[in-house]
Amino acid sequence: MSEAPFSDEKLPGEKLPGADVAGIKNLVEVTDLTVRFPVYKGIVFRQRVGDINAVNGVSFTIREGETLGLVGESGSGKTTTGQAILQIIPPTAGRVSFEGRDIVGIVGADERHLRRDMQMIFQDPFSSLNPRMRVGNIIGEPLVVHGLVDGREAYRERVAELLDMVGLSAAMADRYAHEFSGGQRQRIGIARALALQPKFIVCDEPVSALDVSIQAQIINLIEDLQTDHGLTYLFIAHDLSVVRHISTRVAVMYLGEIVELADRISIYRNPQHPYTQALLAAVPVPNPKLERARDHSKIQGEIPSPLNPPSGCHFHPRCPHASEVCREQAPQAREIAAGHVVACHLYD
Repeated sequence: MSEAPFSDEKLPGEKLPGADVAGIKNLVEVTDLTVRFPVYKGIVFRQRVGDINAVNGVSFTIREGETLGLVGESGSGKTTTGQAILQIIPPTAGRVSFEGRDIVGIVGADERHLRRDMQMIFQDPFSSLNPRMRVGNIIGEPLVVHGLVDGREAYRERVAELLDMVGLSAAMADRYAHEFSGGQRQRIGIARALALQPKFIVCDEPVSALDVSIQAQIINLIEDLQTDHGLTYLFIAHDLSVVRHISTRVAVMYLGEIVELADRISIYRNPQHPYTQALLAAVPVPNPKLERARDHSKIQGEIPSPLNPPSGCHFHPRCPHASEVCREQAPQAREIAAGHVVACHLYD
């Protein structure tokens, strides 16, 4: 197995993944999470023709105060996983625990309370904000819904505090979303997510729609807020450079399944799954000497349809190491080193 091209670089915060995690409890536990969407044909006489297996038996944990990066190609099921954890999309099967409590199918007052602890930052800052509402009302609406402020003055003070928290002026509260740039709109979305003082936030590709010059500012803001408020993140992205910077651990997802999970140093310095290696090989390195010496082999083909996934290992049609067993049997996830889990027949 080839090493990633980052082996001679020092990763920021390198001591974190290797630190003693004893006593740090799991905030979120996902066990065999499955999400299927039925597919129909016809308009008058609708006929069910199958199911899209968007998420297929995914399991992982997220510790308090950490950031778990979830990466993969478009269509791999990353966003669906995040929405299923938050119960925005009801899981077909599996278990999601938050602070030790199963939250699948939770309703009523319990669901309302859960919404205060779990929030989401959406991918597109242009469509996730109501164009008919002033920014102050967008940020303050959760406060009213959950009855967290008493009186108009307290409401305005809290909105001003949230705007300041994300680097915006309190005077901007009376403007509309279209008056802001993309980066400012995403800051508004972050302020809205922080309004209820949540413990856990799903960041669904929060910088993918922004200019590169703005991405670093938003990432730094997200990191600073985590430090200041003790937040826990599931950070969904397809940009491996961003995930490398912000994550404590990284899970690699392919066609609804997690194929590798490890701390970020192990993932970037010693990737084990062929899919992870291919993803890292596509990341440019700002060092001409290293770039010329790298293996630039690309993944062949496109990600298969989740409506009709390949048999055995889903990655075998594109894998340069595929064998007969890969075509016939789905690999089981196994721990090949402390905290490093891989689902691949190469390690049987």
